[in-house]
Amino acid sequence: MKRASIPGFALAFACGIAGATEGGGLGVYPDGLENFMSGALPPPGVYGIAYAGHLRYDSVRDGAGHAVAVPNFGVRVDVVAPRLVWVTGYSLLGGQLALHAVAPLLDVDMHAGPGRWHSRGLGDMTFGTALGYHASPDLHYLFALDVVAPTGRYDRTDPSSLGKNVWTMQPVFALSRMKAQGWNVDVKAMADFNGTNHATGTRSGRALHADYALGWGCGNGWVAGVGGHVYRQVSDDTGPGAAGRARALALGPSLKYDSGKGWFVTAKLQREFDVRNRPRGEQFHVKAVLPL
Repeated sequence: MKRASIPGFALAFACGIAGATEGGGLGVYPDGLENFMSGALPPPGVYGIAYAGHLRYDSVRDGAGHAVAVPNFGVRVDVVAPRLVWVTGYSLLGGQLALHAVAPLLDVDMHAGPGRWHSRGLGDMTFGTALGYHASPDLHYLFALDVVAPTGRYDRTDPSSLGKNVWTMQPVFALSRMKAQGWNVDVKAMADFNGTNHATGTRSGRALHADYALGWGCGNGWVAGVGGHVYRQVSDDTGPGAAGRARALALGPSLKYDSGKGWFVTAKLQREFDVRNRPRGEQFHVKAVLPL
């Protein structure tokens, strides 16, 4: 998702929402996607995870956080993303070895000024491996390396493109403190190392970002609290589409229900604030995990 001129300034941001970011747009990872239980690997086996989300962006913010005057601007993204996780019976460096793949299915609708763009289909897929550790019955953490592949359709003239047209390497650290009754804390921290978009000659800067959740276990399978994300671009873009560094914060209510039978569901609604050089909006994410 890249940028061009003015409305290209806004269009580039909008493109980033679909998964391709350039010049301070949105990144390949949908910030705030993860919630409770993000750092705890389950016992060996094969697991299915289904993510569903509705993302809506109503304005574009400049480097000072002010709204950019783009008439009739709006972006809506609906996503269903099946994820397959294999927690192997093998260990490496003292940790559980796991492999996973995610295939996001996107419906992107964007309008700005007199224009409107719509795309639907497969976005950029993610493949990764992880090592999970269990410090205690309540405290778990993992290290992972994800690779985002440019599998989504990309057209530099279409701001609703489903892909970013770059490869991205993403180291991950996640931690979960889980209590049936008491405080639950989850953090998933990531770093983005982006390749060059050869269609535009632009390379997005490196970014650090994290999803978080803090809640209270009620003792009946429910955890209720708050969650959101933090995003900071830490190096400049290079190339003709370069722009200012992006940042954002988000906060909202989070829930988890654990059936006690091997499956659980989480939900999070978050609103962004303190946004710079990217679109501002809100996101609703649901995650369901079950053994196969």
